[in-house]
Amino acid sequence: MRHTFCEKCASRLTDREIGGAKRQVCPQCGSIVYEHSRPCAGALVVDRGCVLLVKRAVDPFKGYWDIPGGFLEAGEHPAAGAARELLEETGLSIEPIEVVGLFVDEYGADKIPTLSIVYHARVKSGTARAASDASEVRWFALDQLPDKLAFPWSRQAIDALIRILQDRSTRH
Repeated sequence: MRHTFCEKCASRLTDREIGGAKRQVCPQCGSIVYEHSRPCAGALVVDRGCVLLVKRAVDPFKGYWDIPGGFLEAGEHPAAGAARELLEETGLSIEPIEVVGLFVDEYGADKIPTLSIVYHARVKSGTARAASDASEVRWFALDQLPDKLAFPWSRQAIDALIRILQDRSTRH
């Protein structure tokens, strides 16, 4: 995302190469604008061999299935953010068990860089229902997932969870 003015002194930014990367720099105060991925968290809730997905009610990818989750609040721990997002989108109170993985992507037409932390979780309480920006919730068998997944990293996260579960079952 390009900025026009310096956040510190409001001077117009210019482009300059620094350390082999093109950066926006303030010629007045010397501030450098570093782009960062926005942190997100979500959870793959598993119950009786099925995973809970939500159908997106908003763009991007409206009508596609997605891992419940979203952007973290400032200072929010990713596990707490995943639990908050699950409650908002599905009505379920969850307990994150372990991190499935970290996934890099872009969000929306503005291609906002994101870093998603995805947890494997279990239901603590509640009944699954669509809420917030989800139009539907559904449990899918891990071998019968929908074709229309919202983000490219969603399939990677589900595949990583399947490997974790298979690994765990072969050890017992």
